[in-house]
Amino acid sequence: MRPLRTLRFALAAASLIATAAFASPADPKNGAEYLTLAQPQPVQAVGNKVEVIEFFMYHCPACNAVEPHFAQWIKKQGDNISVRRVHMPLSGPNDPEARLYVTLEAMGKVEQMHAKVFRGAHVERVRMNSEAAIIDWVSKNGIDKAKFLEAWNSFGVMTKMKRLGATLAAYRVDSTPSFVVDGRYLLTASSVAEANPDLPRADLFKNTTVALDALVAKVQKDKGFKPAAAAAPAKPAAPAKAAK
Repeated sequence: MRPLRTLRFALAAASLIATAAFASPADPKNGAEYLTLAQPQPVQAVGNKVEVIEFFMYHCPACNAVEPHFAQWIKKQGDNISVRRVHMPLSGPNDPEARLYVTLEAMGKVEQMHAKVFRGAHVERVRMNSEAAIIDWVSKNGIDKAKFLEAWNSFGVMTKMKRLGATLAAYRVDSTPSFVVDGRYLLTASSVAEANPDLPRADLFKNTTVALDALVAKVQKDKGFKPAAAAAPAKPAAPAKAAK
């Protein structure tokens, strides 16, 4: 389990404090809610879609908490975005959870299984920290064991696993959940929290998607993309009211 951690922004502390003073999830600032990567990465999105990459881990409590908000946000954005997910390999190139995700991806089963895996880890309390535990769990949750093992041990899955470390380094990701927009803008739930210290914890993950809205809109404006009609402007979540 890895808690939300502070990003090591390449900015002077005084500058960061000054920037954060004017920060808002609906109007995120570089060096506060997000960081502009020194070396932008190639994107796979085509047409007028903005690429958004989510870096996550199945056992991460914050990833589990943000997932419903992110899923709703994906539906709301619709044709504005192209979404990719990368599971951080916490224990290295043989990380069981990361391999589970890459295997499901190779099988075309992410849409079917993604929420189920989060539920397995956080509600059913299944420890998916070994090959045996994962194979046992997927076999009980609608996945053919033989087909899963074929994909699990495939050359494509193993190759992708070996590349995950380089992917994290290229995007400067060292915590989850993290998001990269258009291969350029790195945003994390922790950076949103740090830039907005008065934001109630209950509103953090909703407002993380509000900041994502703003970054997508920024890319669309910079590239001259016409927003899809289905997209609606987001508003920061109202502060949680204390119970009387």
